[in-house]
Amino acid sequence: MLTVRAGTPYLPWHDPREATRLLRYALHREGFTHTYQSSANAMSVLSVTPELTVWCRSGSFVWNEDGLTVTHPAADPTGAAQLVKRHLRRPAVEETEEPEDPWAHGSGDRPPTDSVR
Repeated sequence: MLTVRAGTPYLPWHDPREATRLLRYALHREGFTHTYQSSANAMSVLSVTPELTVWCRSGSFVWNEDGLTVTHPAADPTGAAQLVKRHLRRPAVEETEEPEDPWAHGSGDRPPTDSVR
C-alpha cells in the first residue's frame, strides 16, 4: 500500500499499480482487451501480448521494442498506450511480402497433399 501524508495530493502515477491500471484501460479502449496485470511493491507488470510486456517502476513505463528499451512517463498512460498500439500494429516486413510459390514456374508438378480422395 502506498502511504500518503495528509495534505499531499494523490498522484496516480506515483503508484505503479494505479498507473498500470490506467494504461490497461487506455489499451482496452484501443482494442487490446486481453491484457494481464500483476503488481508488487514499487513495481507493476502488464502483459499486453505474448511478445510485449510493459513494466511500471520509478515513475516510468518501460518495455522493449525491436531490441531497444523504451521508456515513457507513467503520468501519461494514454500516450504510452498510443506508442504501444503503434508498435504492435506496425506490419512486419515478412508479413507484407508474399511468399514465392516454388511450383508456380516449374514443370507443373505440384507438391503432395495430405488430403485423401
